[in-house]
This record gives sequence, structure tokens and C-alpha cells, in this order.
Amino acid sequence: MSTASATTVARNPYAEQTPAPPARFLHGLNPIAKLAAPLPVMIALLVTRGVAIPLAFTVLAVALLLIGARLSGRAIAVLLIATPVGVALLGLSLGVWVDPSRVDAASAAASVVLVEIGDWRFTLGAYLIGLATALRIAAILMLSLIAGLTTTGPELVRAAVQNLRVPYRIGYTALAALRFVPRFGHELEVIRAAHRVRGTDGGRGPVAAVRRTIGYAIPLLASAIRHAERVALAMDARAFGAHPTRTERTISRWRPRDTVFVLCFWFISAAIFAWALAAGAR
Repeated sequence: MSTASATTVARNPYAEQTPAPPARFLHGLNPIAKLAAPLPVMIALLVTRGVAIPLAFTVLAVALLLIGARLSGRAIAVLLIATPVGVALLGLSLGVWVDPSRVDAASAAASVVLVEIGDWRFTLGAYLIGLATALRIAAILMLSLIAGLTTTGPELVRAAVQNLRVPYRIGYTALAALRFVPRFGHELEVIRAAHRVRGTDGGRGPVAAVRRTIGYAIPLLASAIRHAERVALAMDARAFGAHPTRTERTISRWRPRDTVFVLCFWFISAAIFAWALAAGAR
């Protein structure tokens, strides 16, 4: 047998199915580290009032996601285009509802009128108040995406059970419940396709929509009960809950790089708050 033939025969048929190692550092961190690092900042952002601090943390979170996470083109477009546009529009809508008495009359922004309709005036000061609120929401959302976009449900459950000593009965039960959601989505598509094939989903308008929803509910409920029974039998067959602890196939370790990431994030966050306080921003 030639060398080329021997190489072909000896090739591992599962080699192409082996997942590639993560090319971005956020995917290699412990999920607890990605939650512990931004959590204090997210709590502190609730009491900020200015524009500078939430804007700085929004930029920091977006930069971390662009550098350390594997993102699709759509996700990058959302971060770089949809997020600023959404913040600007949300700040405008919130600013419209700002009580004029909350705007500092002594500030220069209070005297700048953007829109005037009769006796009602929309000033730059009101818009800045709404923008500050919108930026706080955006900053908290972007910080939560550090873990949300780079961590799967099983990874988070394993880390919580092994590192935080969360009882596995709670962790894996919650994971089983979360996995019902995509299952229900698939079953719903199958039911809709079956109704279309049988011609029972015709009609337009609200009455037809309610009739279709009722027609989907019964088979979806029956499918959910069958799936729950199968999951319960599978968990019983594996003696789930019979012992206080269980062995883990995949170990979630807290490594030195996780500690470095958390400490660096806290240091940068403290520097941002210190700069804001020194500059008089809030």
C-alpha cells in the first residue's frame, strides 16, 4: 500500500468535526469572571446622572466585544450603527417627557431651545437628561453582552455549579427548562407547516389569527407534555438528584487569566470614575 493510501485510511473521520479553538480571548474566560467584572459597574451606573460616565462604559464594552468576541457582521452593525441611533432616539423620546422643573435653569443648555410649539419648549437641557438615561440603559446592556454574547447556557451552568457551588439540582434543572424554548420553536414550525399542508390556516384578520393561535396551542401543549416526560425519564435513568454531588464531564476552572481580567476591568472602571469625579462629570 502506498504512503498516500495509508494516510487516507488512517485519517480520523471526525477530525473536521472537532471545534476550532476560540480565536478571541473572551470566549476562553470563565463565565463567572465575565459576570463578576462588569456587575459592580452595572450597579454603580444606576446612580449616575451625567452623560460622561455611561458613555465611557458604553465605549469600553463595545471595544471589548469587538476585540475579544467572535461577532457576525450583523452583530457588528448593531453595535456600531444601531446602538448609537437607538440611544439618540431613546434620549429624544425620554427628553420629551422630562419635567421642565428638573432642568437646571442656570445652565447654558436650558436656554437653548430645540423645538418650540406654542407654550411648550423642548430645550437642549431636557434632551441631555433624556440622553443620560438612554446612555445608562445602553451601558448596562452593553456590559451585560460581554458575558451574553460569549457564553453559552451550559457553560454558565457548569461554572455556577463548579465554581459558585450552586446545587446541581437547581442548575441543571434550570438548563433543562431553558432548552425547552428552542424545542417549542421547532415544534411550532412543524405544526404551522402541517396546518398549511392541510389548508387549515387560511383567512386573514384578527379573528383568523385567534383561530390559528388556538389551533396551534393544543398540539403544542401535547408536544410539550411528551417532551417533558422524555426529559424526566432520561433524568431518572441517570439518577438525577439521588446524590448530593455529581461528576462532571467538562471541568470549568478558574484560571489566573480570569483573575487578571477581573482585576484589570475593575482598575479601568475605577479610573473612569476617578476621572469623571475629578472633571466634575457624573
